[in-house]
Amino acid sequence: MSSLVPDAAWLAALYAGLDQPPHRLRVPLWAGGAPVGSVEPDLLPRLTLRTGLAQEVERDGARCWEVQGDVTESLGEIAQALRDAGLAHTWRDEQLGVDDPQGRRLGTVERAVVRCLGVTTFAVHMVGLSRAGEHWVQQRSFTKPNDPGLWDTLVGGMVPASDSTALALERETWEEAGLRLAQLAGVSHGGRIFTRRPTDRGSAGYVVEYVDWYRCVIPDGVVPVNQDGEVAEFRLMASDEVLARLQRGEFTTEAALMLLQAGL
Repeated sequence: MSSLVPDAAWLAALYAGLDQPPHRLRVPLWAGGAPVGSVEPDLLPRLTLRTGLAQEVERDGARCWEVQGDVTESLGEIAQALRDAGLAHTWRDEQLGVDDPQGRRLGTVERAVVRCLGVTTFAVHMVGLSRAGEHWVQQRSFTKPNDPGLWDTLVGGMVPASDSTALALERETWEEAGLRLAQLAGVSHGGRIFTRRPTDRGSAGYVVEYVDWYRCVIPDGVVPVNQDGEVAEFRLMASDEVLARLQRGEFTTEAALMLLQAGL
């Protein structure tokens, strides 16, 4: 446990940062007969799309864009158009789930465009402790599109449509830290965080995400080793150092909240 006490104003700002409005107006995006995200009103008209693929309609008295046809195929066409226009993030050929407000899966979409389309995403993180209570944390690669160079939890990543949360946690633990869950002690679900906020890349993107975080103890002598090139370094930090760095803004917002909730 840290001997320091978090600054009250900083703590309030941290929690406020979880739910922020977009920089610019966004309108609902519908597909499969349900709202699945949001877009800036002029985004889709700027793209080269086949006639009728996306239509501007009124739903519940509000203006919105509605994607026609099979959800996966139609959103795939929009994703390719965003890529051609230079508006997609790094293209990964990875599909994320597209759900209705009740959590029913309607289709999938390329990961690179979920922020442009305001699609709700899901992620997993692991808070790693040593047996002495110090924190294993990672510094994000300086080439990552979001939060480059900031400190983060031991591992973290999105849950693709092909994975359950458990499978995603297992995969991320290996890819980012070179660890197998069987090596770790006390793996347990710690909680869930929900965030809505503009992306770091400007007004065209909007993050809507649920993050399930887990905790574990890394045995003495076991050292995380990155496998996928997305981590600059791992470091073992005492709680006081972690809290001091949190309050200087050196960690991602989500990591700060998870570490605090884990009992920093």
